Amino acid sequence: MYDNEAKFSLWCDFIERDFIQNEFSDMLESGIINGATSNPAIFKTAFTSPAYKKIIESSNKRHPKDLYEILATQDIKIAACKMLKHYANGDDGFVSIEVDPNLCEDTAATIEEGMRLHSLISMPNVMIKIPATKEGYEAMSALMAKGISVNATLIFSPDQAKQCLEAFSEGSKIYTSRFVNTTMPKGVVSVFVSRFDRKLDDAMAAKSLPTGQVGIMNAANIYHMIEDFGLENVRTLFASTGVKGGSLRGDYYVRELMYKNSINTAPIETIKEFIKAKSEIKNVPSKENILSFFQIIKNNDIDINIIYKELLNDGLKQFVSAFDDIMKSL
Repeated sequence: MYDNEAKFSLWCDFIERDFIQNEFSDMLESGIINGATSNPAIFKTAFTSPAYKKIIESSNKRHPKDLYEILATQDIKIAACKMLKHYANGDDGFVSIEVDPNLCEDTAATIEEGMRLHSLISMPNVMIKIPATKEGYEAMSALMAKGISVNATLIFSPDQAKQCLEAFSEGSKIYTSRFVNTTMPKGVVSVFVSRFDRKLDDAMAAKSLPTGQVGIMNAANIYHMIEDFGLENVRTLFASTGVKGGSLRGDYYVRELMYKNSINTAPIETIKEFIKAKSEIKNVPSKENILSFFQIIKNNDIDINIIYKELLNDGLKQFVSAFDDIMKSL
């Protein structure tokens, strides 16, 4: 864990075969990271690497989704094996793999695929990543009830977070009633951060409002919700924490969200920037300050509820597009 006293974890938001065998292992050994996440966009980039060329060429024209699952589950299993010691020691050690995002409106298919991927990888420290949609909440609960750890992804709004927490709570209760005195499955609520500011900073600046703050304040608000809900097997994970352009320093969304009992999953370059200088655990903005901040935004004719919906729709489209591009390339 990056900061044991504060229970702050840094995970790597990247998976690629050569990377896992080399730099990833070094970062684990040095205590910089203790977990990893993936998504279709990450695998889309990874599969262009020479590490996969021979496997793809010798695939005997398998169905693209079958080939994708072979490549992705192999990578996830390698990463999970490398982090098994962390997991056994209670030091996170999780790696996430996402279900086909095209299934985001199909609960039964999401559950089936989540169970199948978990079985294929067959490691206790794998999290099945599920988008936070209406159908997704039911799948989260069902998988957790079966003892499968879950990463709830694409959370933008407090309402999404609430639904995830309720799903995790229900699934945990069913699990503990069935399996007494066993290790509880874990859950993370992945709160996306930087996309708010990329979308709103120009509008904020035009109204003489502070930039680079909407994502932070929204994340802090949801963090309060998760901590107050009090599920011992669930933590906040801050995602989409890389900086793309603008005047913010590269590790801004990691440093500003160093909250106790939280996780930050970040791109490699962001992590490298972060470890260059000393860092300190941050105090979370008060609930009163957060409420006041969003009231000011509302008074300036920025409808945050519309922004929540737009960002979720955009996020789903991006993951579906990346997944479909992988299918075409394989």
